[in-house]
Amino acid sequence: MSTPDPLDTLEAEAIHIIREALSTARAPLLMFSAGKDSAVLLHLALRAFAPALPPVRLLHVDTGWKFREMYRFRDRAVAASGLDLVVHRNPDAVAAGINPFDHGPLHTNLWKTEGLKQALAALDCDMALGGARRDEERTRAKERIFSLRSAQQGWDPRRQRPELWHVFNTRLAAGESLRVFPLSDWTERDVWRYIAREAIPLPDLYFAAPRPTVIRDDMIVMVDDDRFPLAGEQPVERMIRFRSLGCYPLSAAVESEARDVAAIIAELATSRSGERAGRRIDREDGTLEAKKAEGYF
Repeated sequence: MSTPDPLDTLEAEAIHIIREALSTARAPLLMFSAGKDSAVLLHLALRAFAPALPPVRLLHVDTGWKFREMYRFRDRAVAASGLDLVVHRNPDAVAAGINPFDHGPLHTNLWKTEGLKQALAALDCDMALGGARRDEERTRAKERIFSLRSAQQGWDPRRQRPELWHVFNTRLAAGESLRVFPLSDWTERDVWRYIAREAIPLPDLYFAAPRPTVIRDDMIVMVDDDRFPLAGEQPVERMIRFRSLGCYPLSAAVESEARDVAAIIAELATSRSGERAGRRIDREDGTLEAKKAEGYF
């Protein structure tokens, strides 16, 4: 008897979670950031309800500072999915001109945390599905698959419900909501193996190519557009790729020769750095746990 592929088990588990969530939700949303995990989550959601479309809208909380390639990929992926996309930008952050260069942690708070809370409230969302995984960061490991949020979108790890044998409690009191993480049990390597198996399209930024960069705070940062302030620096072309994508000034690259999925999987086998080591927001004042308690996804 052949040994079953662990990816089959992870896929079946994720599809079960997605079906459970969308069958009980009143106004669900699927978070779509245009990164690899949200691309896998979208693929699984489409598979879970094929040939029909899943009963969910996509939500992109946009900061205006994503890589240009992420916006191109987002529009291609959404068009191919046939689902509706809602894009929300925090009007308060727009009016104040909040940006990652001048405003530090305030950029993350207003654009991402407050922007998300605004969008969920405006859309009356009771269940938001996202692609976060427990292996990404220590705080993520505290999450349940169905993670309870207060009426103010706050997260308290002490109020989370047991999930023995993957039996999920989706009951909500007035104002409460759930964040649902179907990829909780996946690792970064699992995600890449699934991408290879399913031939899931991704932004080119995940694959090594020569790109213009500068060094900021010992991090390799790509100069993606002319809004990037150069302090007498001359961008240097380096062979880089990204393991995690967000706002381009806050997403550090790694030097790499991995130009395809197979090479990335081989590279991960010897890597000792964390997947989010290049995310500057994890180094900002306050921990990711504190950000999540305030409503960060």
